[in-house]
Amino acid sequence: MIEVTRLNGTVVLINQDLIECVEEAPDTIVTLTTGKRIIVKESRQEIKNRVKSYKQEIYGLIPINTEGGKA
Repeated sequence: MIEVTRLNGTVVLINQDLIECVEEAPDTIVTLTTGKRIIVKESRQEIKNRVKSYKQEIYGLIPINTEGGKA
């Protein structure tokens, strides 16, 4: 799960696997696959970075060699 901040300052955790889309208009709106929408203080790029960091932390980096297979 990633941590985001609502506009009122409340910090919440959201399941990154339920994120359907993130848009800036001008506030950042996270739409979940459930249909729920959350307006957050973080930018679209920050949400993207947090999801990437979380997935790297959980799954780790899998090195790939130049031969096209796993190292």
